[in-house]
Amino acid sequence: MSKESKGLAGLRVLSLESRRAVEMAKLIANYGGKPIVAPSMREVPLESNKEAIAFARGLARGDFDVILFLTGVGARALAKVAETQYPREQFIDKLRKVTIVARGPKPLAVLNEFSVPVAVTAPEPNTWRDLLQALDSSNISLGGKRLAVQEYGEANAELISGLIERGAKVTQVPVYKWELPEDTAPLRHAAQALVDGAIDLALFTTSVQIVHLLKVAKDMQLGVRESLAKIIVGSIGPVTSEELREQNVHVDFEPEHPKMGFLVNEAAKRMSARNSGAKSRE
Repeated sequence: MSKESKGLAGLRVLSLESRRAVEMAKLIANYGGKPIVAPSMREVPLESNKEAIAFARGLARGDFDVILFLTGVGARALAKVAETQYPREQFIDKLRKVTIVARGPKPLAVLNEFSVPVAVTAPEPNTWRDLLQALDSSNISLGGKRLAVQEYGEANAELISGLIERGAKVTQVPVYKWELPEDTAPLRHAAQALVDGAIDLALFTTSVQIVHLLKVAKDMQLGVRESLAKIIVGSIGPVTSEELREQNVHVDFEPEHPKMGFLVNEAAKRMSARNSGAKSRE
């Protein structure tokens, strides 16, 4: 048994994961931690799918040269929207006739299911910067190209600017947005627990988690930033870390790979090392 296998023993670990909340709780418990799970968001399809429908119709007409998929959920959602206009196989066939770019493994997996070739994939940690660098390193020129970007949550202004600077004619295709969960009680309890000093470690797996936590804390008139400054904060990767720092929340560590399992394992390693160091000084 490795020394970090119970590296979270006795620690109260906050997870704000929503879609994979149960999986995250199990990972924390496997390392001996006490998971405090507070789902912080829900993905809500846009009330109007006008942009997605317009994209589907435009794809059918041959209006695009390049399509950039940012998320797996968004890729599936676009396919469902397209099915309201014409058969799915026709949509997939049209995708095969343009250059496809995937931000990371999740949209890549969906496109592989569709048997759609992917020309460019961003390397880990799959940030917008990695995506632009991957495009720069490829033999694909964006000059004058009609490029559609499947967006998620909220638009990435830096990515859009980077694509435009490279000469692309960009069409933004929002598919869904992030909102607070319908039941905010767990999130409110988490904010209170932070202020009460009842959390030892907080793990963030997406940037919107800190935004929603701070929103709920503000409504409750709680100083969550000050409380986070007193505990260990782990971030799944650069995108999430960037948002945390923009919100004036420090980041103690990121895992080698931007995945939940690696994040929890890194937390266990660090806490185990920290505890060993403390014992050696006694």
